[in-house]
Amino acid sequence: MEQTYAIEMLNITKRFPGIVANDNITLQLKKGEIHALLGENGAGKSTLMSVLFGLYRPEEGVIKKDGRVVEIKDPNDANALGIGMVHQHFKLVECFTVLDNIIMGVEPCKHGFLQKAEAREKVLALSEKYGLRVDPDALVEDITVGMQQRTEILKMLYRENEILIFDEPTAVLTPQEIEELMQIMRNLAAEGKSILFISHKLNEIMAVADRCSVLRKGKYIGTVEIKDTTREELSRMMVGRDVEFVVHKEPAKPGKTILEVEGITVASKTHSKDAVKNVSFTVRAGEIVCIAGIDGNGQTELVYGLTGLEPLKSGKITLEGQDITHAPIRKRNTMGMSHIPEDRHKHGLVLDYTLEDNMLLQRYFEPEFVSKVGFLKRKAIRDYAGRLIEQYDVRSGQGPVTVARSMSGGNQQKAIVAREIDKDPELLIAVQPTRGLDVGAIEYIHKQIVAQRDAGKGVLLVSLELDEVMALSDRILVMYEGEIVGELDPKTTTVEELGLYMAGAKREGA
Repeated sequence: MEQTYAIEMLNITKRFPGIVANDNITLQLKKGEIHALLGENGAGKSTLMSVLFGLYRPEEGVIKKDGRVVEIKDPNDANALGIGMVHQHFKLVECFTVLDNIIMGVEPCKHGFLQKAEAREKVLALSEKYGLRVDPDALVEDITVGMQQRTEILKMLYRENEILIFDEPTAVLTPQEIEELMQIMRNLAAEGKSILFISHKLNEIMAVADRCSVLRKGKYIGTVEIKDTTREELSRMMVGRDVEFVVHKEPAKPGKTILEVEGITVASKTHSKDAVKNVSFTVRAGEIVCIAGIDGNGQTELVYGLTGLEPLKSGKITLEGQDITHAPIRKRNTMGMSHIPEDRHKHGLVLDYTLEDNMLLQRYFEPEFVSKVGFLKRKAIRDYAGRLIEQYDVRSGQGPVTVARSMSGGNQQKAIVAREIDKDPELLIAVQPTRGLDVGAIEYIHKQIVAQRDAGKGVLLVSLELDEVMALSDRILVMYEGEIVGELDPKTTTVEELGLYMAGAKREGA
């Protein structure tokens, strides 16, 4: 008997200026399965899912649901067909509350009046059932990236969709939250929902998926049963070569102090208590210091304070022996600080600028790029951007003149990493530097970070990825509720011990 699929995408082709994002791709999703979609940054995964969700119309191909051809002109059509999507870059209204975002478009009304209490109960019941802790009354602009992610998932569950698309859902979650999400996905599949799961993280795919389809440079490579494959085989299918999963680095040779942080306190935007409380530490030349912790424990505010995005309530910051506590952001940059931000859209890029202009955001005033009378040297800018694009393999349809908004999330991230490392900083502050990157790109970025350390630079790494923390860092500082609760040596500690510090179950001196 012929198999009836929950969703079939047959011979889908989608083109953009200068690039074929999806080239004759066929994808079949069985009922009640978790089907992973794997591929490098820019391989066409998000584009394919955006076609299914009605954000894009394909030039060629058809979509079938339960064996019947359907036309999906926009996300309303997708929702009507029971298709929901958690986007890699969240589709949330920042000045609305969490509750308002979840119910937007499907607001419960009686006699023309909004029934928010009823909706609130349903949202709280869903968050309790699936372990998705949110504050329904908080404004989205004030909550952590992790809570925004949970809001997106609740939005989909609230609509009772039966086809669930997760686009890089774990990119901003902590290890504990990832394990919870994996269990949620298993439970949803057991309830009969069909899940399409885009991820770069091979461990997650191996742990949760039933089957995996691989795309490379917009083309379909193949579909494999997870029980019959290995991590190495999947990475080979994805990037077309063998990938190193181990970070190779020599022992650190720390030198002079690059960054000294003395008793800094940063206020919280969402609570009356401070987000960072009397934190002190140093970063020396030739070492990678990692701030580890569960999302929402003050790491974001700490970085904002160091980079000048938020003022300090108290304390002192010294860079290369100079007091920069009240220095403007440009002064910090020109003194040798680089910052790979947590939120690449809010703080990393001007999305409607071209790639070349984004590469120049902090250097446009340098003599190399601007004439004495103030005109930008366009050829020098284009040549510079072209060099970085090639060196960091930033894939973009129109090269340096590609608009940043049109690029895949992973390639946007690579552009930021290229810009910040190429400034040859004395101190590199890297927050989630490999968020949303494929294994090949992660391997390359890790090598670049280690190269910065080996060149005598100071590196402050903030990461939620425990594997990354253990592999890259020379010293680990654990943050819990705004305080440094432990300093650990990755060579002598375990992931389990690190987890206890992160959860607040253990602290130094206690």
